[in-house]
Amino acid sequence: MEQARKIPMRQCVGCRTRRPKRELVRVVRSPEGEISIDSRGKKPGRGAYVCRDPECLKKAIRSRALSRALDAPVPEEIFDLLRAQMEAGE
Repeated sequence: MEQARKIPMRQCVGCRTRRPKRELVRVVRSPEGEISIDSRGKKPGRGAYVCRDPECLKKAIRSRALSRALDAPVPEEIFDLLRAQMEAGE
């Protein structure tokens, strides 16, 4: 008898809904303190997830949820990269 693989779920910091990990974008703070977008979900460090929806990103920016989740201020260029990715449909 084959067992179905468990789908890892993560919570979006913008809308607070739980979704499969693959549907979200991971932003990571490395052990050195550098903040970047983790497209493969494998980088070491503290991660926070956001839906691929520009509205969720706006909520996360407005409430500073991403900065709180990472325990560090998120540079504006990271938000710009996230917006560009979402508009491109990645």
